[in-house]
Amino acid sequence: MLLRNKRLLGILASLGIALLAMPTVSSAQAQPEGTSPEIESLAKELELYVMPQSGPFRPDQISIANQTAIGNWARSGHSDSSSESFAHWNEEGEIPAVCATCHAGAGFRAFHGLDGSEPGPAQSPVPTGGVVDCDTCHNPGLGNVSEVKFPSGLIHPVSTTAEASCMTCHQGRAAGSMITQAVGSKNADTPDPELGFINPHYAVAASTWLGSYGGSGYQYPGKDYSGRFFHARPMTTCVSCHEPHNLEVAQETCTTCHEEGAPENIRLSRVSFDGSGDIEKGIRSDIAANAERLQGLLLEYAVSVAGTAMIFDGHQYPYFFADANGDGRIDQADGRSVGYKAWTPRLLKAAYNWKFVTSDGGAYVHNPHYALELLYDSLEDLAQPLGHDVEEWNIKR
Repeated sequence: MLLRNKRLLGILASLGIALLAMPTVSSAQAQPEGTSPEIESLAKELELYVMPQSGPFRPDQISIANQTAIGNWARSGHSDSSSESFAHWNEEGEIPAVCATCHAGAGFRAFHGLDGSEPGPAQSPVPTGGVVDCDTCHNPGLGNVSEVKFPSGLIHPVSTTAEASCMTCHQGRAAGSMITQAVGSKNADTPDPELGFINPHYAVAASTWLGSYGGSGYQYPGKDYSGRFFHARPMTTCVSCHEPHNLEVAQETCTTCHEEGAPENIRLSRVSFDGSGDIEKGIRSDIAANAERLQGLLLEYAVSVAGTAMIFDGHQYPYFFADANGDGRIDQADGRSVGYKAWTPRLLKAAYNWKFVTSDGGAYVHNPHYALELLYDSLEDLAQPLGHDVEEWNIKR
């Protein structure tokens, strides 16, 4: 039997036929037309040694790791070329160089010199249509990036390519020091036409995470603020919690320490920061409640102290608009919305912090302490000229 099999294998080799390439043959299966009698005979004798058609070597059944990663990425916001993040400039046909760093893969590579150019913003506008593609985060040269600069001037060391890519684009574009410089020694409650809203930008997770160390929030003088939020190890980088391709939170990781994996329901503090007394809900609720209270105070201050009603519209820049006649609608001039012009230093500081905290949808995970501190201090400052007693709200810092 052994000799016969060796002979058959030798014949097959001489014919250039690989064993695993042999089609499945059974007594119930007819051979394709044109098959020679010799091949039919060999196939019959080797029937028990040929992998069946349902075996693991069918190409469509072979698991390829990259297929899963690419599939996850394709369903994420990083790949959605129709989203505002990437389609905002479609009518212009090009993305300004300063924006392209985070809104186009080509711009990101130019910023870090991964395309062979000198590191820094792209030298010219980048064509639209790009997204956060594979080469944005997997470019071999990204491993040479050892630090990322934040708007505050902080140079933060990074140890992984994930940190380098995430922190480059999720830091925002402003810092508390810009507010300090803008207001200078101006009277706290006097509207100044030279002041305009300073936007911290969007998705500022990295800045929230670094807290006072990053300096991205406006930090009131004389107050202490929490620094970088050190989660329990090994939660040390963005991809410790986020699946890097579909960006979803790995909830099974949360359950290692927490009773459940849904981040919005997690709460460790036994303090009611929003004054509700409810310490069973997630800490996200406390942050959201204090942010909502601050937004209400901003609008109240605008009318009572600045003298011009304000309307917030998060869908159009500069987000804060004038409502001079108080009819609840944004003022229009020449067919365009009128931006808010009655900024006072006190109003600008609080509005910036409100926008900073609410621009990070995951602030309650990234650094809840810093978010709560910024909100409390902004509420406290605005309450003074309005005659509110913060103690009566029973909120905590």
